[in-house]
Amino acid sequence: MPFPPPKTEDSRQRFEELRTAAKDVLEEIIASANETGWGTQEIVAALIEAAQSLKDAATVDPDPADDPSIPEAVREQIGHGEQFD
Repeated sequence: MPFPPPKTEDSRQRFEELRTAAKDVLEEIIASANETGWGTQEIVAALIEAAQSLKDAATVDPDPADDPSIPEAVREQIGHGEQFD
């Protein structure tokens, strides 16, 4: 289920809209996982851990789209004395 675009610029209303949309998506994910045999509590625990991991990564690198692509990073290393297996 795609997220709807925000309807307002007010930060509190935007947060509520997003919270509602996120809850709807999570309910669909939980229902889908339940159908395949996963328990609700284990799904929720896994989702919380995954969300925390994403939050931690966003704290370290808030805009990963600005990072160089992998080939560019490797190209920059070539000829700088690195040893590759």
